[in-house]
Amino acid sequence: QIQLVESGGGLVPAGDSLTLSCAASGHTDNIYTMAWFRQAPGKDREFVASNMRSSSAIAYADSVKGRFSYSRVNTKNTWYLQMNSLKPEDTAVYYCAAKSPRAVSYEYWGQGTQVTVSS
Repeated sequence: QIQLVESGGGLVPAGDSLTLSCAASGHTDNIYTMAWFRQAPGKDREFVASNMRSSSAIAYADSVKGRFSYSRVNTKNTWYLQMNSLKPEDTAVYYCAAKSPRAVSYEYWGQGTQVTVSS
């Protein structure tokens, strides 16, 4: 089993920055793809960024390209989401997620961390 714990959310004014962290524990060798999602009030959960352990390539949602940056530290089983130039529309609960090599959908989810951007 794998456990994911996010941290780093908060309330910031528009234009500010935040960095989210996701710490994985348990059978972390089974993690192949790591990702960030978010869910705004009244909306479906949406993809933000992802990365495969075997690759340096990172995928971003168009809405965050150029503002958000994904990174990871394998030795700490931790991945990050650096969020710059935050906008009120970035307000959401942010979730980290992971899946194993053969999984079609994300199997492991964190509890979520609230990010609120004031205008």
